Amino acid sequence: MRLFNCRKIKDRATGLKSATRAVTGGRLVVIPTDTVYGIGCDAFNPTAVRALLAAKGRGRDMAPPVLIGSKRALDGIASDIPDSAKELIEAFWPGPLTIVVPYTPSLTWDLGDTDGTVAVRMPLHPLALELLKETGPMAVSSANKTGQPPAETAGDAKAQLGSDVSVYLEAGPSEDNLPSTIIDCVAHPPQILREGALSLEQIRKIVPETLDRDGYGPGQGPEDDEPEADEAEAAEAEAEADETAEPKADEASA
Repeated sequence: MRLFNCRKIKDRATGLKSATRAVTGGRLVVIPTDTVYGIGCDAFNPTAVRALLAAKGRGRDMAPPVLIGSKRALDGIASDIPDSAKELIEAFWPGPLTIVVPYTPSLTWDLGDTDGTVAVRMPLHPLALELLKETGPMAVSSANKTGQPPAETAGDAKAQLGSDVSVYLEAGPSEDNLPSTIIDCVAHPPQILREGALSLEQIRKIVPETLDRDGYGPGQGPEDDEPEADEAEAAEAEAEADETAEPKADEASA
């Protein structure tokens, strides 16, 4: 277990080499991203993915997202990419956007219970991108124990994850401690699963029909779910008004 201060040129180069060896060797690493620090491994090594989930205290039902080092790399792991996903990628990658798309059925990986989909992101962080270009796609989740706050530095991550991780790459405090925004692009229309660094408003500027977390589209809301109930309430209120008005009319005529 080693921590490299990648703010120093020499340690950066050595750290990247060590992290690359660790990932290709099936071990875990902690890396900086443009959102929070992540714990990652080779996405195509099922044993390493299981170790990642165990280190975080998660089960197969919480499959980790996959980080890639270029937009082109998406073509190697995803199939039938919806137009909505392509538009969002063009607008926000690299950056804090995770998209859920169908993965290529022929892939020999096991990220957990994914129902044939994969959550993918291209981060906007030079160190992460350098590593990803050496290792290929990595399964990466936030570098913390489940239920604990996300790590803002590699040192924070080390305090939580300890010897479960082979290499820690320190690049200083996270610039933005908000997680990425996750959008399900398999759904039609696409739907936000988690609103993070990118807001719903920003997403809808690119794909206007995007649903919010509760399943509502633009101009919709909970009040639109029960129009009949609203009409009934209005009719009842009108009837009460009529009943109140009649005695006053009688009193006036007396």
